[in-house]
Amino acid sequence: MAALLDVRHLTVEFPRQGRAGTDNSPAQKLLAVRDLSFNISAGEVLGLVGESGSGKSVASLALMRLLPPQARASGEIFLSNESHSGRELLSLPDEEMRGLRGSRIAMIFQEPMTALNPVMRVGDQVAEAVLVHAKGSKSEAWSRAVAAMREVAIADAERRARDFPYQLSGGMRQRVLIAMAIVNRPQLLIADEPTTALDVTIQAQILELLAELRSKFGLTMLFISHDLAVVSQVVDRVAVMYAGSLVEMGSKHAIFQSPAHPYTRGLLKAVPTLRTDRSRPLETIEGTVPALHAVPVGCPFESRCGYRVVPCAQEFPPLVEVSPQHWARCPVVNGVIA
Repeated sequence: MAALLDVRHLTVEFPRQGRAGTDNSPAQKLLAVRDLSFNISAGEVLGLVGESGSGKSVASLALMRLLPPQARASGEIFLSNESHSGRELLSLPDEEMRGLRGSRIAMIFQEPMTALNPVMRVGDQVAEAVLVHAKGSKSEAWSRAVAAMREVAIADAERRARDFPYQLSGGMRQRVLIAMAIVNRPQLLIADEPTTALDVTIQAQILELLAELRSKFGLTMLFISHDLAVVSQVVDRVAVMYAGSLVEMGSKHAIFQSPAHPYTRGLLKAVPTLRTDRSRPLETIEGTVPALHAVPVGCPFESRCGYRVVPCAQEFPPLVEVSPQHWARCPVVNGVIA
């Protein structure tokens, strides 16, 4: 199946002033995303996982071309159209990108209370997304906004559309963001930590809603989360990031049942289950994540890895296909790790 989204060697850097903080101090770079490549087929859900600071959200903002002006993004991001001829998003003129953003590619942002305008009624905010991309009157846009709010299971949507964000619960605000994202029927939906700030009951409802919308509208989705349990419920494939790099990617079954990279193995061991011995401390990964201004030349996980060999510190390892459609960025995954 042809890829709807094809990301090739995406790298995102931020400038950083020297320690002295003066104009004459040497400039340094913060490497937020490093040589990230993946693709998503039409109708597929790819989970992008990793701890806070791994580069997941920065990568998603790069896909949407919403990075701050000082950021420098390189690489290629292709979004296919109906004729399967991809459009490269990083080089697309701003006006054309604005036409795609919110129509063909949409995003559910991480924190509803900050993503929503506090002084606009939520219905107007959803309707605004319609008016930007479709011809029609304000009343028609309002009707589509209310319909979208019904589709995300907001009860009494006509009345709730007239509320301000502070009048809604966290779960309802998240539903409004989802309504805003799907109102123009995008092909690709990026969900950035859509359940992080919600309790487990509302979290389950949001995950069920996203599954229903995927089935109903044939959505292709990039689902970003640090919660492995959540990811396991909603995705088809998993891509694991560490310190800005993609370290492993494969089917959900391959990642959760036969993880290859030492970092992925460490993450899974740290997750408590019903079989976890409560009399013993939980598993942890020793060491700390490298700072963005001091990402090593070689494997970023090398200093914390119990399987490291000399080449790990000398050069950035390539992604290796360790089994069919299962890749890991580790020079020792073939036969060395028991």
